Amino acid sequence: MKYRAKIGVICLGRYTYDVAAAQEIYKAAQADLKTIENIDWEIVAAPVIEKPDAEAAAARMKAAGVDAVAVISGTFHLGHLALIIDRAVQKPILLWAFNELPYDGGKIRLNSVCGMNLNASNLYKSGSDSFRCVVSDTIDRAWVDAIRMKAAIEHAHIGVAGYRADGFFNLDIDEPDNFRKTGVLPDHYELADMFSGEADEAAVAAREAEVRNRFNCKGVTDAQVHKVARLCETTEQFLNKNQLDALAIRCWPEYANSYGIAPCAMMSVLQSTGRILSCEGDVEGAETMLACAAAGCETPFLADLSQVNFEENFALMWHCGVAPANLWDGCCDCTLDTYFAGGRGVTAGFVMKSGPVSFMRIDTARGKTRVFISRGTAEPMEKQLSGTYAKVRFDDCTVKQLLDTVVETGVAHHIVMCYGEHTETFRAFAKIMQWEIIEP
Repeated sequence: MKYRAKIGVICLGRYTYDVAAAQEIYKAAQADLKTIENIDWEIVAAPVIEKPDAEAAAARMKAAGVDAVAVISGTFHLGHLALIIDRAVQKPILLWAFNELPYDGGKIRLNSVCGMNLNASNLYKSGSDSFRCVVSDTIDRAWVDAIRMKAAIEHAHIGVAGYRADGFFNLDIDEPDNFRKTGVLPDHYELADMFSGEADEAAVAAREAEVRNRFNCKGVTDAQVHKVARLCETTEQFLNKNQLDALAIRCWPEYANSYGIAPCAMMSVLQSTGRILSCEGDVEGAETMLACAAAGCETPFLADLSQVNFEENFALMWHCGVAPANLWDGCCDCTLDTYFAGGRGVTAGFVMKSGPVSFMRIDTARGKTRVFISRGTAEPMEKQLSGTYAKVRFDDCTVKQLLDTVVETGVAHHIVMCYGEHTETFRAFAKIMQWEIIEP
């Protein structure tokens, strides 16, 4: 389910143009808005013509606590109006122009695009960059989903269990800088907080039945299956108790020693229910997964760009065995395995389903936060190794171009993969966050 956000809508005009016609288009646009799921609309129905109208509309938006404002140039209008709204609300703005109507006696009726151009120039020259422009009679839904992404992150409660994985310096964050840019203040917990709580035995038994139903467990012991089930239950309780929207976990090297198994299989199970769990203490990875889920991306997967084949032009997007279990291809043997940590890894093992996929990574380096974006297609393949993985061909570049882009810009080795085409939404998100976009 897409994240619920609140968006204001204001239509600007000037009576030297056909404001009545613009209002008819605006009414139809409002009807379309109300078909969009999980958005609370704060709509100013009357046209905003003069500066006092803009002041009143802006005050209403601020009082309503909107996450963003769509400012429509119903017709050409005064240049003050969008600036007044921006000054008061200080939220991302969609500059929206209607398509021009047929000419009436040789006179342009709306001049809406020119009004949008005026607003964009005024905002840019006044130092505001978190706006996006569109010419359409209906709202830009990619922008709407991008607003969900921003709102989901800035309202999120993220936990860190332990720390980042040993030696993964590139996953570190500067917490005050991250707070300034996202609004996120991570809370830190010990690894034992995830598994030391009491667990109802009936609930654990139900979890164990679920695990055995999902996976072929012949490669692990009954005790290990029980530990997976118990960890599913205690982690769920831990997330609920602390009201966590996401959890970044230092899943190695200590976890297997302190609990008896690594948390990978548990993460596969809980992520299939929509929980956001990132490996190796990756906070920006968790933020990326949260943002993707907010836009409606199905159970995002934190992957490594693990293998590249330049001759056949594909990459293996792999991780040790944490992909959401619902992403299984339905063909291969879906297993629990113990191929690392001295037989205590206990990871999920399956090929991920085929289909279009999108990639995104929020990543900070040298004081700048960037957003890596790409897309491709996951293809069928035989199960040939442990872990969870997909064979991917990229749509807009060769695999060598993609690899060169990632390594030359220092993007972290975790990239979020999600099913479907979402790259335009990701670009809109990066724009409103005022972060650099990295694309092959």
